[in-house]
Parts: sequence; structure tokens; C-alpha cells
Amino acid sequence: MTNPTPALEATGVTVAYGAAPVLRDLNLRVARGEIYALLGGNGAGKSTTLNTFLGFTQPQSGAVRVCGIDVGANALAARGQLAYVPENVALYEHLDARENLDYFLRLAGSDPSPARIDDALNAVRLDQSAWTRRLGGYSKGMRQKVAIALAVARQVPVLLLDEPTTGLDPQATNEFSTLLQTLRARGSAIFMVTHDLLGAAEVADRIGFLDRGHISHEFVAEGAERFDVRDLYRRYAGAAAVRMEAA
Repeated sequence: MTNPTPALEATGVTVAYGAAPVLRDLNLRVARGEIYALLGGNGAGKSTTLNTFLGFTQPQSGAVRVCGIDVGANALAARGQLAYVPENVALYEHLDARENLDYFLRLAGSDPSPARIDDALNAVRLDQSAWTRRLGGYSKGMRQKVAIALAVARQVPVLLLDEPTTGLDPQATNEFSTLLQTLRARGSAIFMVTHDLLGAAEVADRIGFLDRGHISHEFVAEGAERFDVRDLYRRYAGAAAVRMEAA
């Protein structure tokens, strides 16, 4: 039976730093088993949106929930439902993949059993020959796989990704998209902040454009083509032009 409670929900959220508003009446929902891509230019409020879901930024008004948990009332419990993968993944370079997962699972109070670690590394399709190699010799794509394997091993329902395809070559980007689809099939909710319009169109179920702190347009994947990429680009480029004129 499908759980009707949204994995992520922001309702009427307003955030300001001093006198400068960043999020303006933001309304956003992400369902379980859905990939949502949030696009926007620099200063649109993407990082603030992530920080609000993580409980690091408190809104002046509105409500933020993770799996039904009010982030403002219990940020620790809300963070226990999600895993966050930043643009630059912070893992221990002198440890191998299995050692990193073991350490961080223990730190999170999760089961660090070898079977769970191996299952997670298999799920993200990290080559077994790399499991016992130090991360200092990993590519960025391999590091991301380890970070997402940690999320898989923790078995949390929500994954937050910040610019996940930056610096990845085409093959690594394709592998990453396949991985996200696998996680979605498992029922995970995936919320990714990105500048990569084509990458988002390839994998997302919905795409939202964040413009000056609110969702200006939202698109749903439909049919074999999923999205009209030219229309997406026109909307995205148009929003960027308006921002430049306003500046």
C-alpha cells in the first residue's frame, strides 16, 4: 500500500537573511518513489531550500516536513529520515569504501554488518575491486557511489543531492542516472538540486524552476520523450534573462 504522506513538504515557506528575502512562499512536495529536480540560477534559493529541509535554516513563516515530521519542531528526527550528498562528498581518503561505510553507519547508530555494507555497494554498482582501495585514488563518480551506498545502507527513505553530476564524465553521469532509477524503484524519494537541465530531463519525474525564492514553473514527465527539452530550455533561459535584467 502506497504511503500518502509526502517524503518532503514545504508549505508557504519564507526565509530571509536580514532584510533580504531568499525563499518567498515556497510550496513544494516530493512523493515517495519520485525523483524531483530543482533548477535555478545562482541566488535563486536552491541551497537555502536544502538547508531548510535539513533543519539548518529556520523559516520566518510556513512549515517544512520530512516524512510527516515537522523539521522546526524536531530537526534531529527529521534528519534521521534522510541522507544528504553534497556537491563535494566528504569521506575519509585514507579509508577504503567498506571502512568508510562501517564508520559512518556506526556514527549514525545504524547496522554496520558486512552483509548490509556489501549489499549497499553492490546496489550502487561500485566495482568490487575498489571496495578495499583507499578513497584517495577514487574518481569523483566513485566517491559519489560510496556516499549514496551509505544512504542505501542506512535505509532512509529520502535522499537529498546537491549538484550531483558536476564534474562527472558522460559515462559516470549515465551510471548515476541508472542508480537513481534503481533507488526510485525501491521507493526512495530523491530531491536533487542541479544546474544540469539535460541531466534532470533524463531522470526526473518532475522538474521545478526556482526563481527568486518560489517555484515559477513545474513540469511533469510524460510519454516516451518525458519532457519537451526545448521548452524547458526556453523557460530556464527566459528566467535567467529576467534575473539579469532585474540585477
